Amino acid sequence: MALVSEFLGQLTLQLGGETTYPTVVPAPNFDPDKDAVRIETAIKTKGVDEQTIIDILTKRTYDQRREIAFAYERRAKKDMISALKGALSGSLETVILGLMKSTSQYDASEIKASIKGLGTDEESLIEILCSRSNSELMDIKKVYKDLFKKDLEKDVAGDTSGDFAKLLLALVQTKRDEPGSVVDYQKIDEDARALYEAGVKRKGTDVKCWISIMSERSVPHLQKVFDRYKSYSPYDMQESIRKEVKGDLEKSFLTLVQCFENKQLYFANKLQDAMKSKGANEKVLTRIIVSRCEVDLKKIRQEFKSHHGKSLYQTIAEHTKGDYQRALLSLCAGDD
Repeated sequence: MALVSEFLGQLTLQLGGETTYPTVVPAPNFDPDKDAVRIETAIKTKGVDEQTIIDILTKRTYDQRREIAFAYERRAKKDMISALKGALSGSLETVILGLMKSTSQYDASEIKASIKGLGTDEESLIEILCSRSNSELMDIKKVYKDLFKKDLEKDVAGDTSGDFAKLLLALVQTKRDEPGSVVDYQKIDEDARALYEAGVKRKGTDVKCWISIMSERSVPHLQKVFDRYKSYSPYDMQESIRKEVKGDLEKSFLTLVQCFENKQLYFANKLQDAMKSKGANEKVLTRIIVSRCEVDLKKIRQEFKSHHGKSLYQTIAEHTKGDYQRALLSLCAGDD
């Protein structure tokens, strides 16, 4: 048994050509009908058996949860998501309902929530649009259109302005090059110099130049560009961004560069920030854990431990409580 769990723990999967490091992997000996019966009983129990719901839904992949939902509907003649909504509340409800969406449906819903109503939740918008790969963004756009009958580009354009809007739209247009097998040193040098001449070297910043390079070049190319950049500029790329631009534009460029350099460290740092004070910023905590558990949460955990000296599991345990805590710890799936 230990060998099996060790194997599952080390399991990495290929997702659209990218290696993934999920903490939530397909449950072995999966039986959707059996799970559906247990969930139906848990919901009907006086006072609701939250533990069983957590045990099942945090230990199944999205595809498996969907099968459980179909089995539930066949049995109970009603929709499982509505039943869960009626049975759960608060932070636990948010986590469980988030898990009933695919990663791209979840991202699309979070984007929609961040631009709905008065005022925009720029932090969520920046985190999602600046950290997702080209293939993830393509999926999000498609799902957004299916779910909300609107174009993501139009909604982002209608809700943001200035250079910040231009940067987000450039990302949403998914023009980023795919990584090539040939390293073009001349292009690396040209881009590094262009970034320097558009920013630190001159008065004012040629933001348009920064946007086009950072939204169109492949990630491996940009990693080399930022390295080469240091031979032109007295500051590295992140320091240059802090000197040149402010506000949401600064946050967006910084998120991009941090994700190009080490995406999992970016998320680990965001999790640390979300749990700095006595309680936790549950919105950020939930969003990262739910959206990354089938993508790269295992690697985020490793970065968290090596940079913050304490495991993500222990940190979550200290800053959360009750069923919400149990659900997150189960998704975290291990104390490093």
